[in-house]
Amino acid sequence: MSAAPRSPAATTKGRRHPLGLGQVTITGGFWAPRQARNGADAIPSGQDQLEKAGNLHNLRLAAGIGVGEAIGPVFADSDVYKWLEAAAWEYGRNPSDDLLERIRDLTAVVAAAQREDGYLDSVVQLRYGDEGRYQQLVWSHEHYCAGHLIQAAIAQVRCTGDRALLDVAIKLADHLVATFGDDKTVDIDGHPVIEMALVELYRETGTATYLELAKWFVDARGHGIIERHGHSPAYFSDRVPVREATSVEGHSVRAVYLAAGATDVALETGDTELLDALKRQFEHMWSTKTYITGGLGARWEGEAFGDEYELPADRAYAETCAAIGGVQWAWRMLLATGDATYGDAIERMLYNGFLAGVSLHGTEYFYVNPLQLRGAAYPDNGRSPAHGRRGWFDCACCPPNIMRTLSSLDGYLATTSDDAVQIQQYAAGVIKAGDVELTVDTNYPWDGAVHITSTRPVTVELRIPGWAEGATVNGRPVEAGGYARVEGQTFDLQLPLAPRVVGADPRIDAVRGCVALERGPLVYAVEQTDNQANVDDLHLLPEAPVAEKSEVLDGVTVLKAHGRAGTGHRPGWSFVPDAKDATGDEVDVVAIPYYAWANREIGAMRVWLPRA
Repeated sequence: MSAAPRSPAATTKGRRHPLGLGQVTITGGFWAPRQARNGADAIPSGQDQLEKAGNLHNLRLAAGIGVGEAIGPVFADSDVYKWLEAAAWEYGRNPSDDLLERIRDLTAVVAAAQREDGYLDSVVQLRYGDEGRYQQLVWSHEHYCAGHLIQAAIAQVRCTGDRALLDVAIKLADHLVATFGDDKTVDIDGHPVIEMALVELYRETGTATYLELAKWFVDARGHGIIERHGHSPAYFSDRVPVREATSVEGHSVRAVYLAAGATDVALETGDTELLDALKRQFEHMWSTKTYITGGLGARWEGEAFGDEYELPADRAYAETCAAIGGVQWAWRMLLATGDATYGDAIERMLYNGFLAGVSLHGTEYFYVNPLQLRGAAYPDNGRSPAHGRRGWFDCACCPPNIMRTLSSLDGYLATTSDDAVQIQQYAAGVIKAGDVELTVDTNYPWDGAVHITSTRPVTVELRIPGWAEGATVNGRPVEAGGYARVEGQTFDLQLPLAPRVVGADPRIDAVRGCVALERGPLVYAVEQTDNQANVDDLHLLPEAPVAEKSEVLDGVTVLKAHGRAGTGHRPGWSFVPDAKDATGDEVDVVAIPYYAWANREIGAMRVWLPRA
């Protein structure tokens, strides 16, 4: 077995090599309290929620423990496996006997539920029996569940040393290898993730057949398999072969999970044609189908990407899982190419599209992350943010996904190459790379100062975000949108954090003529609870906003600006384009980081504001 770094993607084949948990440790600053709440509160309560929802009941029944019928969706096992992965990474970050016992007890149930030939899916086993296997693979998500089990097993062996779940994963993967392929069952799952998992299992074990099957699953898409089952292929990223696609389409989470798995395949096989296709797809997604928050998925219908520049603020789906999948894809692209653009994308998604999905307490969640909520919004859907943050969902994919992301976050911060250490994301902590130890001291993103000291002279490459015009390292100007390569033992990075007013691309019809506020990596939102004027009617005046430290929402920096309030009700069709709403009163406007909205009360919120 390889001595892989304790990270979710332990490749050694790309331009950059990841540093995992133990090599990178977050010790303070912005992310440490979020990880602490995730470990102390979210992960234990998540297991309780899985118990209440019946997910654990299903696995016990499949293991021959207890009586009853399967409960919940057919893919219910996947949430258990994501929780197990989160618990494993958390144990690697902060070991505890209680957590290890929870992991081992649940792992024993999973192992007991597995069939002799390696098959494992508790709901299919209970509802349909052996004859029901893979009969509805488009919707049953059996490979999806297997993928999350494999990912959990890898996290577990890397962080605890226990092989119990890895043995289950190997047996299941061997079953898949024996079952699927050109000369076997020619079929694909409706929900990708197995591709990433199989490649990582190959990295962990060295078993080449896992990589070969992952490649087969990637290349099998776009050749009519889904359509043969009577379904529209675009929704399942199956309309165009991955190598020929120029953009992402369909269900946003499925699309980015598939792309991340394809990137893993390209990395391990040295497939430059595939990697070039994925570069084109990411660039097109990022420039035409991504919200300013890094949110992915414009349509509630199908939880899907829309057309180019179809990015409505109020109807944005921007599922939390899609932001997580986007981070996973961008991270693999960063490892493959060494291009800082992907680090910029990860930063935007982490601080905005992802972090908005979890409350400051760490135990309440958003499934959907719109960029506008009207004051009179009615929660006509269980996932509607008009309900406020919720403790769990009927389809609970997002909460344990958030847990595993936060508990493994240390593994996304730094990389190495043959001659340098790259700091990809700025967080207070310690980075160990071989015989070098770097200490990072920063209060980023509230403060742009990042002070780094090394135990010996070293070459570091510091990612300078594309927004950071005017950044300096050791007092010298550096170019934004790439890496600053410097040598020494002490490094002082200064990132300018003046508030920015950003205009919407005029091709985005829903917010044409509107502006948004940013500061550093954070996108800001105007929330009703901070503003006396009706947020639905606000227009923003052109002068630059001012940043001010506050005591609200764990001490965020707020932005203060001026605007005009609207003049009240009028027919929606009576607005004259480009007319100034001069009769509205001038009012103060307070904006908070977008990720922090809906932590006090539910009311109107908007990221994009029309100009006054």
